[in-house]
Amino acid sequence: MRCSTRVLLAALLLGTAAPGAAAPADDFRRLMEEHYAWLLRENPVQATALGVREHDARVEDVSAGARDRRAGEAQGFLTRLNGIPVAQLSTADRTNHAILRRTLAETVEANRYPQRTMLFTTYYGWHQGFVSMAGNLPFRTRADYQSYLTRLAQYPQLNDAALGITAEAVRGGYVLPCSVLGNHEKSIAGVIAEDPAKSRFYEPFTNPKPADVSDADWATMQARAREVISGVLNPAYAKHRDFYRASYAPKCAKSDSISAQKGGREYYAFRVRQETTTELTPDQIHRIGLAEAKRIRAEMERVAKEAGFASREAFIQDLRTNPQYYAKTPEELLKATAIVTKAIDGRMPGLFKTLPRLPYGIRAIPAETAEGTTTAYYNGGSPESGIAGTYYVNTSKLNQRPLWEIPALSLHEAVPGHHHQIALAQELEIAPFRRNFTGFTAFTEGWGLYSESLGQEMGLYDTPAKKMGQLSYQMWRAARLVVDTGIHSKGWDKARAVAFMRENTALSDANIDAEVNRYISWPGQALGYMIGNIRIRELRAKAEKALGAKFDLRRFHDAVLLQGSVPLDVLERQVNEWIDAERGRAA
Repeated sequence: MRCSTRVLLAALLLGTAAPGAAAPADDFRRLMEEHYAWLLRENPVQATALGVREHDARVEDVSAGARDRRAGEAQGFLTRLNGIPVAQLSTADRTNHAILRRTLAETVEANRYPQRTMLFTTYYGWHQGFVSMAGNLPFRTRADYQSYLTRLAQYPQLNDAALGITAEAVRGGYVLPCSVLGNHEKSIAGVIAEDPAKSRFYEPFTNPKPADVSDADWATMQARAREVISGVLNPAYAKHRDFYRASYAPKCAKSDSISAQKGGREYYAFRVRQETTTELTPDQIHRIGLAEAKRIRAEMERVAKEAGFASREAFIQDLRTNPQYYAKTPEELLKATAIVTKAIDGRMPGLFKTLPRLPYGIRAIPAETAEGTTTAYYNGGSPESGIAGTYYVNTSKLNQRPLWEIPALSLHEAVPGHHHQIALAQELEIAPFRRNFTGFTAFTEGWGLYSESLGQEMGLYDTPAKKMGQLSYQMWRAARLVVDTGIHSKGWDKARAVAFMRENTALSDANIDAEVNRYISWPGQALGYMIGNIRIRELRAKAEKALGAKFDLRRFHDAVLLQGSVPLDVLERQVNEWIDAERGRAA
């Protein structure tokens, strides 16, 4: 017994495993494999998109019991992870360990706050997630369509579980403010289609018939889809609409701040840490936002004078009201966007050494959500399932969608922003949980905002209006730091937030309203953009200074992107290591 104890002690001191004991690297590899299998089980629709078909008959379990079970299982993984000596792992696995530890710890902590019962924002809800499901699924075979029909039939169970949790939230006072809910009912009722063949759920059945399905069977499947839409889905959405009208909307919150809720101030502090991957406080972020706004405002003044206007305000007024800056039809807006994105595509190789294989397309945001949501957003594709990425453009309220914002918007949402970064990550030889399930707002959105600045190097800001559009977008993200923390940490109401946005940005009134609603209903999320952008800009400046004439922007962009989405402290370490390696390479 004493001999085996001495052997074990010696092994620990030397950093090696005792005979018969698993090495830390083996333990960690096994934990990552088990954790990834767990992620696939808990996210069955995403599993299908990734080409894992064993969960095809299931949708996510959103019930309170499942939520608590997942938090408990995450804690189990975290306990095991904490028992693995980090110093004995490879450099790559030390990074994997740090990222896995952060994501598991945040999963556990998030479940401790009563705000976990708040299941929707003005940006997303389970009802919209479900109707958008088809966009993430393959539709090439009989099995694909049968799986989809099976999943559609499960919506009432998912909906009932979500409504039960939301009823609990209402009883506890964890409800969204009245000020942001103007378009929410439409996002529910708009899904209900009297003619099931015109339902968004039916869109896959308007595709060409799969090769392995006979004409008769295809007609049967189409008929079954119409039956499920009319008899299962429409009643469930009507139930949700009626619950919202009778039980939720009358109890909406009067305060716009999450801190007005019980435990809200602590929850907001968590959200700030989670979204920025920093230890910055709301007060610090508020001050950063004010400083950035002052810097950008000076640039806007300069551009306005160059454009021949007496002031920034006069130029912005013209940008907001001059008809020449606005499309007349949705098709015109989409065509203008397509022209800009193809111009950007042609300039990408000059700034990026590594390009992804997956393409992207452009689509209009669905009508039932368009009026209440933001200007655009991106939805990732799947190389495994043959699904392209999609850049969604808001074609509602055309007099609020200026053409001068298209370059900055497209750089952010498509390439070199979200599509480039996410599609590239899907091809990386990194741990699968990082490639397919991990995303840090400060990195992803920070990269998106940094990408907007690359329009200058691409020559896209070739008119004062387009340059002001870029500066307005920068100001928009700086203003977010001020407004988000102002609302949730300093007691601001919506009116004050709207006034600050209108005074400092060139955004239209409709965009400002939708954006402020988003910050109110989704506390902290908007903070990652400018915080991440600032860090990337700082790291680029550091690399340019350290490497001088030997700095290669294409290689720098690879250094930032080729490890996937990471927390900002990990990114800083990666870039510092790259700078050291570049010095050696140059020598």
